[in-house]
Amino acid sequence: MSVAGLAAMLALPIATGASDALAQDRKAQSWSEEKCVHYKKAWVDLLARQGRRGLSQDFLDAHEAFLVSGCTVTGEVCPRSAEELQAANILTIRAMNAGTASTFLPFACRR
Repeated sequence: MSVAGLAAMLALPIATGASDALAQDRKAQSWSEEKCVHYKKAWVDLLARQGRRGLSQDFLDAHEAFLVSGCTVTGEVCPRSAEELQAANILTIRAMNAGTASTFLPFACRR
């Protein structure tokens, strides 16, 4: 066997071990944390595409509090304008596509 062939054979277990370690790190993240990562990405994407026009400061602040909490505060973001309702609908669809339940979402209007 050539030196190059031997080096390739020895490198395979190292590369596989590194991949396994990365996969285990991803699995160590809880499902709640993973849902929050997906949701944060959807929020960033939404703002990048649509901007903040039509989104009230209350909506933005409540949404930021949800994200800062690690997506644990529920039912505090109330969409009132047409733009806020559209944003909530888009975020709901993105969250459901990522496999989250509707109870995960922060949207509710209590007053």
